[in-house]
Amino acid sequence: MKLGPDEPLAGPWQEQTPIDVAASVLAAAGSPAGRPRLIAVDGRGGSGKSTLAGLLSDLTPDSAVVHTDDVAWWHSRFGWAPLMISGVLDPLHAGLGVRFRPPAWEQRGRDGFIEVPAGCSVVFVEGVGASRRELLPLLDAAIWVQSDFAEAERRGIERDLPLKNIDQQAAKREWDEWMAEEIPFLSADRPWERADLLVRGTGGGTPGTITTSKRA
Repeated sequence: MKLGPDEPLAGPWQEQTPIDVAASVLAAAGSPAGRPRLIAVDGRGGSGKSTLAGLLSDLTPDSAVVHTDDVAWWHSRFGWAPLMISGVLDPLHAGLGVRFRPPAWEQRGRDGFIEVPAGCSVVFVEGVGASRRELLPLLDAAIWVQSDFAEAERRGIERDLPLKNIDQQAAKREWDEWMAEEIPFLSADRPWERADLLVRGTGGGTPGTITTSKRA
């Protein structure tokens, strides 16, 4: 597996059931009083973060997923931390639900809100930079999804073709523009060094299992 710039290869790896992975990360998050556990699912674009966060949420009663891409939408690729804190994490720390409409949603006519019902037991915050340094004091645990750099690009472009209704050339151009910001951001922030658990997002493994490692 060839990783992105500056990222060390994790290991040794072991295969676990999804239920065991969920239990492990919930244990790492502890039992905060009066609010949900807040768990970041971080990784490079195309690594498999969304799939993992969705799976863990499906296995965790009374849980929700918040996507950093929704907070960042038409705001900034990586300058969204203050919005995440004020709109999502601060209310959750106060034991409240979330009903947050980011400013760009209003400005560009996107309907709806980012919503988390009060009383959730766990909230998974998913996206590139979900465990960034600015958010760390407000998080209880973090996962880093490690991925082969080329395979993550292939996946990301394949995903964007129907999602954005664009052709291959446009998808590659948008991917390269994203990487021009993602690579230096992650190289400076180094979220894999703070992860409680690392998950292999590419490279196979026995079907029905998740391949994990401790901090790199």
